[in-house]
Amino acid sequence: MSKCKVAAIQTWPVFMDLEATVDKTCALIAEAANNGAGLVAFPEAFIPGYPYWTWIKPAKDTSNDFVAHHKAAMPLPGPGLDKLCAVARENNIVAVIGCNEVDPRRTGTIYNTNLVIDSDGTLLGRHRKLVPTYAEKLAWGRGDGRDLRVFETSAGRLGTLLCGENTNTLARFALLAQGEQIHVANFPAFPFSDWYAETEAIKIRCQAHAFEGKIFVISATSLISPDCLDIICKDAPEKRSMFEGENFALSAVWGPDGQYLCDPLIDQEGIVYAEIDLDHLIQPKMMHDIIGQYNDFGVLSLTLDHTPREPLNIVERGPGEAPNVDLMNEPEEALDLKAEVVIKKVSDTQS
Repeated sequence: MSKCKVAAIQTWPVFMDLEATVDKTCALIAEAANNGAGLVAFPEAFIPGYPYWTWIKPAKDTSNDFVAHHKAAMPLPGPGLDKLCAVARENNIVAVIGCNEVDPRRTGTIYNTNLVIDSDGTLLGRHRKLVPTYAEKLAWGRGDGRDLRVFETSAGRLGTLLCGENTNTLARFALLAQGEQIHVANFPAFPFSDWYAETEAIKIRCQAHAFEGKIFVISATSLISPDCLDIICKDAPEKRSMFEGENFALSAVWGPDGQYLCDPLIDQEGIVYAEIDLDHLIQPKMMHDIIGQYNDFGVLSLTLDHTPREPLNIVERGPGEAPNVDLMNEPEEALDLKAEVVIKKVSDTQS
């Protein structure tokens, strides 16, 4: 499919309410599809909300906030994911959705994750934010290279990065080099920088990636609802003034020339739509094809390690291989035997 209508959502979640935010997400997926979209992008950590508390409180005062955020996060796999996949399938639409992810087998780590669901309802994969930004380290763990991938969707080859990752030149190049055609960059409403406007920062990053890679870029950014403010500023009412400004959120679509394909949505709730045509990615590469003819990979190249960074790597013995001494799983009699051998060797050495 060469041509496709794409959509970017700019709204707020039902903050810290997992089930209600999943339902809202499903309704918005259906709305975008009903308006002709074949791909829809949601903001960063949309389900069930961005951890704003990391930016407004001292670290020592955030333990209750972390516990609450962990309990509200979405288990993967789980019923929330099942709902999202079903709605994507029913509406024949690709969906990229930001969520707070927890592994139901573990306790204590939340991941900042983008889900990539194809139009047939298949979860193609996820991207966990590789390194949380600044204060976000209080809330989120790290991803790894296995999730820095481009996914084959019915709308085209799609890659995604979260918020500040779109500033990371190497991460962006890694996606371009895997044949990325459509890029989803998603963000929270962000009032915490006093040296740049977030809307301008979103524009710069997305425009640069579109122009450098000669691809389509979609940004989707969240808003902050009054209910959300009531929750995050409950113990710090003096911080409400931080959220009373403007230029916190921008959602839009850029073409391979770095120009807007639709009017950007700034600080307002809504959905932006744009038509894309993958055939329009060919001609601009005549001038700058940085993953092809406009580079010399004998001089410059990048290595991407897809190895999972797991806390435990279990290596099974194959037939005929020498046994490994595993003191945690050996029977007691075997341990006793090994202990006797060690004692004997020590005694021989001393004599």
